[in-house]
Amino acid sequence: MTDTHVIGSGLLYGRDPAERLRGAVNSINQEHGDAAFVVLTGDMTHWGDAEAYARLSGEIGKLEMPVHLMVGNHDDTPAFAKAFPQAPRDENGFVQTGFDTEFGRFLLLDTKDVGTPAGAYCAARRDWLRRALETADGPLVLFMHHPPLRTGIAAMDRIMLQEAEAFFDVIAPHKARIRHLFFGHVHRAIFGNWRGISYSCMRGLNHQVALDLVDDPTRIAATFEPPAFGVVLLYPDQIVVHLHDYTDSSKPFLL
Repeated sequence: MTDTHVIGSGLLYGRDPAERLRGAVNSINQEHGDAAFVVLTGDMTHWGDAEAYARLSGEIGKLEMPVHLMVGNHDDTPAFAKAFPQAPRDENGFVQTGFDTEFGRFLLLDTKDVGTPAGAYCAARRDWLRRALETADGPLVLFMHHPPLRTGIAAMDRIMLQEAEAFFDVIAPHKARIRHLFFGHVHRAIFGNWRGISYSCMRGLNHQVALDLVDDPTRIAATFEPPAFGVVLLYPDQIVVHLHDYTDSSKPFLL
């Protein structure tokens, strides 16, 4: 999941983000209860306030499998750390960590920069990532909030990861081992390949960024396209990413 944008009370753009999250949690538990874990790739809350994190915790805590939480530009790291003191952080306080699975090591990166919606990956974070990559054996899967690549949506590209080249310099020696890159921030279902690395992005849960390919970096057009989360199937020789439109009420039928 990504970009849940939970608020403490009321509506955001006329919708209740916590209600959208509740629906996603119910869908995961009921339809994908065999999932090994869930990753939420940032922008957990919209304002980064304590009330919103409390509400997020109440909803996300209903998941019947482990969940890994990541910060985005809308999050507030101190408030998040207070609400989720058990969340792993690196030696510099960034919300990034790694864990092993039978399909490789998964690395969750912190791309938040204080005071701007754009992403950052400073020297301290790059040093952590460099060590994490060098000490990991076997395949790698990366998760981050901000994309390190252009999507063609000018306003979102303006606030992508700003140190993209420095970031790539760190991961380039390990590119052959990186099986996939997951990111959020763009609020759209996007799939592609960046310098030989496959990637995917899911829709947000409350609101979406419109497919607006006009070269105007000053506007972000939004829509209420249906929310969705990704269902990821991992195999030794492949990764499959399904987009699950969990609010779709149409009835299945046999072909």
